[in-house]
Amino acid sequence: MATSQVQTVSSAADKAKLTLAGLLVVAALAGFYFLGKQGPLVQWGSLAGGLAAACVVFFLSETGRQLIAFSRDAWREVGKVVWPTRKETMQMTAYVFALVVLMAAFLWFTDKTLEWVLYDLILGWRK
Repeated sequence: MATSQVQTVSSAADKAKLTLAGLLVVAALAGFYFLGKQGPLVQWGSLAGGLAAACVVFFLSETGRQLIAFSRDAWREVGKVVWPTRKETMQMTAYVFALVVLMAAFLWFTDKTLEWVLYDLILGWRK
């Protein structure tokens, strides 16, 4: 069973790390656009380098560590899922298609019956 802890207070150093990560993202985007005349290699290199630096700073913060812990827990939970076999999947898909066809036939029959009752019997529009 996973335990969740809500933490609303973060330290000034953690806030500074998150701010620095945000500024690095902005700097990477600015570098990408301002270095357009230097060639695509420099342009994309500055973007990749800035984003990589922002990721490193983010993952060194408490929020980044919590994200990593959450990802590990989520991956562990995905491993516990019992996935259906191919046969079970095909059977359930066939059931769904059969139900859709059955409901379509029922709705068509109901529509045509109501059309006949209203227009032919009650209103007499189709004679």
